[in-house]
Amino acid sequence: MAVGARTPEDLETLLEDAFVLRSGEAITELFEDGAVFVADGTWEARGGPEIAHLVTEMSQRNCTYLAEPRRIVQAGNTALIMTECGANVVRRGTDGAWRYAIALLSQDHIPPRRTNGAAGESP
Repeated sequence: MAVGARTPEDLETLLEDAFVLRSGEAITELFEDGAVFVADGTWEARGGPEIAHLVTEMSQRNCTYLAEPRRIVQAGNTALIMTECGANVVRRGTDGAWRYAIALLSQDHIPPRRTNGAAGESP
């Protein structure tokens, strides 16, 4: 990533590309130091080297990432990217490039919201 992501949308595309290329180096450049990456509620990594290792392992299991931002809410140098299967918090660094601070690639582990009965009631 020579120039970096110029927008949050660009960052999503670069993450998809890094998964396709199975490039740990490309992945590391997309995340801030100390960033958190959570996938499927079971895999969690912190920091570039751990995240690169996890993504490489996921790629070997044929896991992919499809950049499909549904909504992006931006406040200054921070943005929330909502996708069909996750939520990502990204920040623009002093170099102008956007990087992930938190990447949650799946919400499968979050229980669905109840539609009947009062909140806090047992099913």
